[in-house]
Amino acid sequence: MPDATRGYRERASRVDGAVLWTNTTGPSTRPVLPDGCTDLIWSEGRLLVAGPDTGPYHPGGVPPGTGYTGLRFAPGQGPAVFGVPAHELRDRRVPLADLWPAAHVRELTERAAAGVTAGVGRVLEEAAGARLRQAAAGAAGDARTAAVAAALARGRPVAEVARAVALSERQLHRLSLDAFGYGPKTLARVLRFVRALELARAGMPYAEVAVRAGYADQAHLAREVKSLAGAPMGALLGSG
Repeated sequence: MPDATRGYRERASRVDGAVLWTNTTGPSTRPVLPDGCTDLIWSEGRLLVAGPDTGPYHPGGVPPGTGYTGLRFAPGQGPAVFGVPAHELRDRRVPLADLWPAAHVRELTERAAAGVTAGVGRVLEEAAGARLRQAAAGAAGDARTAAVAAALARGRPVAEVARAVALSERQLHRLSLDAFGYGPKTLARVLRFVRALELARAGMPYAEVAVRAGYADQAHLAREVKSLAGAPMGALLGSG
C-alpha cells in the first residue's frame, strides 16, 4: 500500500489487474503499508521491485521531492511478471536487474530515462504486459490464484478455500507462498487490513469498520492494525 501523501496519484493500468501510480515525497516520508501486492518502480534512474510486505516498510534517506512511478500488481500477479516465487521477494526491495536479464533492464532504463512521467508509465506497462503474455502459467493457474485471493478477501476459512479450489490445505499453503509471498492466513489478514483502512478512510466509525471488514470486535481491529501497520488507525488516517 503506497505512501498516501498529497503527491500520490493512481489510475487503472493498461495491464489488466494492475494500477499505475506516481508519487513525490514530501518533507516527511510515510511508511509503506502491507497490501499483498508487488510493484515495479522507477525512481532516480533506477528500476526496482518491491515485494509483498508483512509489516510497514520505512524508506530511509529519501529527500523531499523524490519522484516515483510504479506499476502495482494485484495479489498473485507479480510472479508471472518477475519470474520468481513471491516469497523470494517478501519484505524486500531489489534491483530489477537481479531478476531480469541485464541487457533488457539497461534498455528499459534508457527508455524510462528518456521519457517524462507519462512515458515512464507506458514503458513499465509495456514491459510488464510482455512478461505476462510470455508467462508459463496457464489461464487455469491464474484463475485458481485469483479465486484464492477473492475467497480469502471475503473472509472464507482456509479449509473452505482449499476445498473450493480442489487443493489440500498443505497444497494451498505452497501455492500461496509462491503466488502471494505468504501463507493463506497471512494473506487473509493483510487483505482484511486493506479493506478496514479503506472503510476508515471513507469516514466509517471504527466499530462499524470492524464489523464490515470481518473482525471479531473493535479491539481485534485495533490489535491487527497495530500489528500490520506498526501504528494505530488514527495515526494512519492522519498520514493520508
